[in-house]
Amino acid sequence: MRVILRIGGSVVASPINTELISKYAELLKTLKTQGHEIVVVVGGGTLAREFISIAKNLALDEQAQDELAISVSRVFAQLFIKKLGALSCSTVPLTVDEAAKCLSKGQIAVMGGLKPGMTTDSVAALIVERVGADLLVKGTDQDGVYNKDPRKHPDAVKLDRLSFDDLANVFSESKHTAGIHQIIDPEAIKLLKHKRVKIVVVNGFKPENILAAINGENVGTVIT
Repeated sequence: MRVILRIGGSVVASPINTELISKYAELLKTLKTQGHEIVVVVGGGTLAREFISIAKNLALDEQAQDELAISVSRVFAQLFIKKLGALSCSTVPLTVDEAAKCLSKGQIAVMGGLKPGMTTDSVAALIVERVGADLLVKGTDQDGVYNKDPRKHPDAVKLDRLSFDDLANVFSESKHTAGIHQIIDPEAIKLLKHKRVKIVVVNGFKPENILAAINGENVGTVIT
């Protein structure tokens, strides 16, 4: 199976969790052994947002803020690459085509952001389209998609399945801003909606959830 794995910065980078990064490296090795083709897209988390805040304090524009956040996400991607060793390509892909080329060599591609105005969710969506992925799994800091933000509403209910149209109703933001933080970026949904690719959103603090999603088990929220 060709899988795009989107690991939220809120999971491995807020704060930086070296134990979890190591567990993900082991998971990726297992998936590769099982014959899966994998592209990983990593977010920058709290550190990226700290640099966005620094850029704002320096009166830098939103493009500059985004560029700094992208640089941070690429550093986290590099950590994964170093940990994976020969299983992954030796450098962080800077374009969708570079990621596809890495995948075609039989290696795991690990990347961060690509360009200002585009979240790592949107990067994952572009990769789905470019390589014809079968599945997109996103590891987040929540157990799935809820009918409203569970961090603000104790009565929020997790949704086991929903459509792309339903997903629009649970958005708090409808457009990109530097450092946007919600379960899936709205721009990415627009890109994915026409691709008919199955998406599973899971609790990324438990890497075994990724494996369960790939195996078709009932975990997280399935979006179709």
